[in-house]
Amino acid sequence: MEVRIYYEDTDAGGVVYHANYLRYFERARTEYLRGKGLSVEQMHNDGIIFPVVALEIAYRSPARLDDLLVIETEPVSAKNTSFVLNQKARRKEDGKLLAEALVTLACVGEGMKARRMPEEVRALFP
Repeated sequence: MEVRIYYEDTDAGGVVYHANYLRYFERARTEYLRGKGLSVEQMHNDGIIFPVVALEIAYRSPARLDDLLVIETEPVSAKNTSFVLNQKARRKEDGKLLAEALVTLACVGEGMKARRMPEEVRALFP
C-alpha cells in the first residue's frame, strides 16, 4: 500500500509524527486482508474483531513532507486466537527503511472475549 506524506502528517520538526506510522500500519493491515479476499467490515459485522494487543516498533529514518511511502505487511505467525504481522514503511523513491513493527492482534468476539480465529484468516500464515 502507498501513502503520501502531507503537511498534516508532520510535526514541528518537519518529519512524520511518530504516531502516524501506527495509522499507516493499521490501514495497510486492512488492505492486506482485502487483497487476500477478506473484508474487515464483514468480519466486524459477523462479530469478529482484531484489536492490537502488543506492538514493537523501531523508527529507522524520518519520512518528510511529500514523500511517497510503501507500507509492507507480512504474516509472521499465528496461534488459535492471535496472530503476528511484520510491517515496514519504506520510502518509495529509494527503498530506504523508515520504520518497522511487529504487531500482535487478538481475535475476539462478543464482549471482547477471545475466540478461535476464522480458518480463512488462519490460512494466511505459515
